[in-house]
Amino acid sequence: MSDKNESRQEADAVKIKTYKDHSGEEVSEKAGKKPVKKTGKKINRKAKNELSEKLEAAKKEAGENYDRFLRISAEFENYKKRKDREAADFRKYANEALVKELLPVVDNLERAVETSADHDDAGNGILEGVNMTLKEIFKVLEKFAVRAVDAVGNQFDPTYHQAVMQEETEEHPDNTVIKELQKGYTIHNRLLRPAMVVVAKAASES
Repeated sequence: MSDKNESRQEADAVKIKTYKDHSGEEVSEKAGKKPVKKTGKKINRKAKNELSEKLEAAKKEAGENYDRFLRISAEFENYKKRKDREAADFRKYANEALVKELLPVVDNLERAVETSADHDDAGNGILEGVNMTLKEIFKVLEKFAVRAVDAVGNQFDPTYHQAVMQEETEEHPDNTVIKELQKGYTIHNRLLRPAMVVVAKAASES
C-alpha cells in the first residue's frame, strides 16, 4: 500500500509544473491543461493605484471645469448688466443731439420776447404768439427731462457754468454768479451745454 501511495504522489508531482513567465509571475501547468497564472497581490495593488490616479485626475478635471463654468457665468452676467445699462442710456439720451440743435432756437425766441418787452407794443399778438411757442417748447423739453441750469445767485460751478467775464462788486460774495448771458441745460442730469455767466469779483482796495 505504501508503494502505491508513493507512486501516485510521484505521478502527481510530475503532472504539475510551476514556473515563472517573462513577467516574473508564477504559472502552474498541468498535463493536458493550459497554464494557469497565479494572480498575486502585486497585480491588485497596481490596478488599485491606477484606478486611484484616474479618480484623482477626474476630480481635478471636474473642479477645473466647475471653476471655468462659474467664471464664464459671472462674465456673462456682467455682460448682460453692461448691455442693459447701455440700452437704458441710449433710451434716455436718444434725443440729446436733437435737443442741442433746438436750444439756439429757444435762445432766439427768448431774446425776441426780452426785446419786445422794452417797447410799448409789448402786448401785441406777435409777442403773445412767441410766448405761447416758448411755453410749448419748454413743455416738450420738460417731457424729455431737459432742465435749465441754476446760475444767478449761486456759487460758480465749473461743471455747469462757463465764466466769460468777472465783475468787481461789493454787493455779492466773491465767485458768485451775478449775470447769465446764455442759459445752460441738462438732460437727465447730463450736461447739454454750460450756462455762460458773469462772476462776481471782490472789489480791489484803492
